Amino acid sequence: MSLYPIFKSIVFKLDPEVAHHLTMELMRKFSFLYPTHKIDPRLSFKRNGLVFPSPFGLAAGLDKNAEVVSFLTKLPFGFIEVGTVTPKSQGGNERPRLFRYPEIESLRNRMGFNNHGLVTMDRNIKRSLKHQRLLGVNVGKNKITSNEDAHLDYEKLLVHFDKMTEVDFLVINVSSPNTPGLRSLLQDTALSKLFETLETHQWLKPIYLKISPDMSESELKSVIEILKNSKIKGLIATNTTIMTEFGEGGMSGKILFEKARKVRNFLLQQLKGNADIHLIGVGGFSSFSEIKEYWINGGDVVDLYSSFIFQGPELLYELENDLLEDMINVKAPDFEHYLKAIRS
Repeated sequence: MSLYPIFKSIVFKLDPEVAHHLTMELMRKFSFLYPTHKIDPRLSFKRNGLVFPSPFGLAAGLDKNAEVVSFLTKLPFGFIEVGTVTPKSQGGNERPRLFRYPEIESLRNRMGFNNHGLVTMDRNIKRSLKHQRLLGVNVGKNKITSNEDAHLDYEKLLVHFDKMTEVDFLVINVSSPNTPGLRSLLQDTALSKLFETLETHQWLKPIYLKISPDMSESELKSVIEILKNSKIKGLIATNTTIMTEFGEGGMSGKILFEKARKVRNFLLQQLKGNADIHLIGVGGFSSFSEIKEYWINGGDVVDLYSSFIFQGPELLYELENDLLEDMINVKAPDFEHYLKAIRS
C-alpha cells in the first residue's frame, strides 16, 4: 500500500515551498532506502537520437539544482529534466511564490528561476546516479541579463552541459512567465538571434525548445519554421500558463490541460510527416486516458509534474502497468508497435 497519501496529508498542511524543501531533503537523505524500479524493456524506444527507457518523464521545476537525481531515477521515470539553471546563482522572486489548488490538482508558481547556478548544477550531476535513465538539463537566462544579451547566457549553459557525459539532452526555456521579458524571446527576431548563435556550434546532444501554451497558431507556425532551418530539432509543449484571475505567475496541473492539449494537437498536425522535429508533451497530464489520446494523435514522450505532486509515485507505477496491459490488449510486443496499433 502506498504511503504517499499519509505523507501528503502531513506536508500539505505546510507552506508549499517549505513542504517542497522538506520533501527534497528527505529524497536526498533517504534515497538509499528506496528500491530502484526496473523498467520493462518493452517500453524502450528511440527518438531524436535518444533511447528512451519509457515514454514517461519528469518535467523541470521540481529538482532545480539536480539535488535528488539519484532518488528520482529510481522511480518509473524513463527520463528526468533538472533545472531551470542559470549561469549565476539567483534567489528568484519574493515569497510567497508557490501556491496549491488541491480541489483542481493545480499549482501556481512565480518562482523566478531560483537556483544555485551552473557550477553547483555541474557538481550535483557528477555526484548523481542515473540508474540507466536519461537526464535533461533545462537552461534559462539570469534575471539581470538583458534580452539583447540573453543568447550569451543560453550559449554558455548549452556549451557547458553539452560536453558533460552524464547529460543526455538540453532544453532551452524561453517560455516561463516568471522572468520579466523572457517570453518576448519567443518572437521571431529574438528567437532567430538566439538560434544564429547556436548554429555556430556542433552539438553532441539534442536540444529542445520549451514553448508557451499562450502562443497563437501563427506564432507556433513561426517557431516550427525557425526550427526547420536550425540544429534544434525538438519542441516541448507546453510551459505553464498565465491566468490572471488566480494571480501572478504560471498555472500548471489539471487547469492547464485543455489549453496545452490544443497547442500540442496543433503542433502534431503541423509536424505530421516531419520526423526531424521531435515533440515532448507536457502540461496537465494526470491519467492514462489523457496520455493515450496524445499517443493516438501522433505524440510519444510525455513529461509529468503537477500530477506527480498530487498523486505521488503511485501514479507512475499505475501508468506503466496500464500501458503494459494495453499493449497486451492490442497484441503489441513493444511500445513502437503499440503506437502503430492504436493509430491504425
